[in-house]
Amino acid sequence: MPGQLYNLTSAYGNEQQLVELNEALKAAGIAPLADIVINHRCADSQDEQGRWNNYHDDVDHDGHPIDWGQWAITCDDKEFGGQGNKDTGEDFWGAPDLDHTNSHLREALVHWLQHLRDNVGFTGWRFDFAKGYGAKYIQQYVEGSGTQDDLNVGEMWTDLHWDDTTLGPNQDDARQRICDWIDGTKRRSTAFDFVTKGVLQEAVKNCEYWRLADSQNKAPGLIGWWPQRAVTFVDNHDTGSTQAHWPFPSDRVAQGYAYILSHPGMPCVAFDHYFDWGSKLQGEINTLMQVRRDAGIVAKSKLEILCAEDDMYVGRITGTKGSLMLKLGPRYDMGSLVPDAKAGWSKAAKGKDYCVWIKLDGEEAAAEPVTEAAAEAVAEQQ
Repeated sequence: MPGQLYNLTSAYGNEQQLVELNEALKAAGIAPLADIVINHRCADSQDEQGRWNNYHDDVDHDGHPIDWGQWAITCDDKEFGGQGNKDTGEDFWGAPDLDHTNSHLREALVHWLQHLRDNVGFTGWRFDFAKGYGAKYIQQYVEGSGTQDDLNVGEMWTDLHWDDTTLGPNQDDARQRICDWIDGTKRRSTAFDFVTKGVLQEAVKNCEYWRLADSQNKAPGLIGWWPQRAVTFVDNHDTGSTQAHWPFPSDRVAQGYAYILSHPGMPCVAFDHYFDWGSKLQGEINTLMQVRRDAGIVAKSKLEILCAEDDMYVGRITGTKGSLMLKLGPRYDMGSLVPDAKAGWSKAAKGKDYCVWIKLDGEEAAAEPVTEAAAEAVAEQQ
């Protein structure tokens, strides 16, 4: 957890190596985002009562100092002796919550973000535990650091609605909370689509593909309401990886990527899945990413849900250069929904319980009959 904000030396390397990494990423066309943990900060020493609430400032830097005291901690955090104002969000139990109502503290954080942008090379921010402080402060942090024209994303991990141990069919309240948070930032940030993750993993785990359409026949997550502001994912370092607080079913991960990489929103791929889960999954992800690029699928691409039943989901997504059709589920017979080869559709990707077809604008029909491709893909799923 964060302590000395300006000390960027860790087990992974030092600040100069981080600068060089960011330079290499940008040279390759990749915009590096920093994980910004500013809801809470670990103190460096204890007060006379043994409470951790004294902060040091051990690294020379421009801007406001960060050797804060109890005034920087919300008064709700009594175990840390906080003397600031009340918390403007949810409490984080593991470290003192910072008082974002304090203008001196906010200015110090803005100076730090400017340093990360100007001297270290980051282009945007991933705001950790974003529900821990008021969304309105995100606007100052983004605009003050000059990243308003770049990608910023908030970890607004909101609770879904459950009926006992069963995920409820309607998650409108959850996605409304995410929309409200985005509006609270004055739309200076996007948000991770935790609703899509939760609904999708229940659908593939329990063969409940009906979940992938809401009552208006739109996608049930944030991508169904505000895809331009939705960052979709299958797992991250909290939900999966070594922590595994809420992991996607391990035998269905490829299905998850087939969905988010073919659908609206801004999909991201977990490091572990791509680099540590083997060449087969990596190859499937590579293919799905290429198919997305080929069809020109973007965050606001149009989605038409053609089928959402117990054992099958079919969606058609229209991009800037073509269209995709995604079929999920174990059902063999797609009936009239099988993409027509004569209309230009061809198989582009397949795996366990999924198949993707592509139709590029202005292209002639594929040589391989798609009906055979569909049968082959479904047979492989059995």
